[in-house]
Amino acid sequence: MTGAVQDDGGVSHGRLLVEFAEAVLGEDEEALARARAALRAAIGPAGLADATGVPLEAEKAAASADFRAALGLDHFDVSARG
Repeated sequence: MTGAVQDDGGVSHGRLLVEFAEAVLGEDEEALARARAALRAAIGPAGLADATGVPLEAEKAAASADFRAALGLDHFDVSARG
């Protein structure tokens, strides 16, 4: 990620998704807000929620429960950022 992809990578709205992911990894809240707004404008609120909150399949949820708990991932909610 981090700048390696210059186009959409063959994925619909891929460039915007990369910019959003890079902003999530960064520390610039304004850049995150801009990236989120651009992505929301392109794919709509439902698409943004789906892209950032993909549910785990039951098997993957069970297999990853221990490390998700250890890392506190179940408490992470990107939608709460605005």
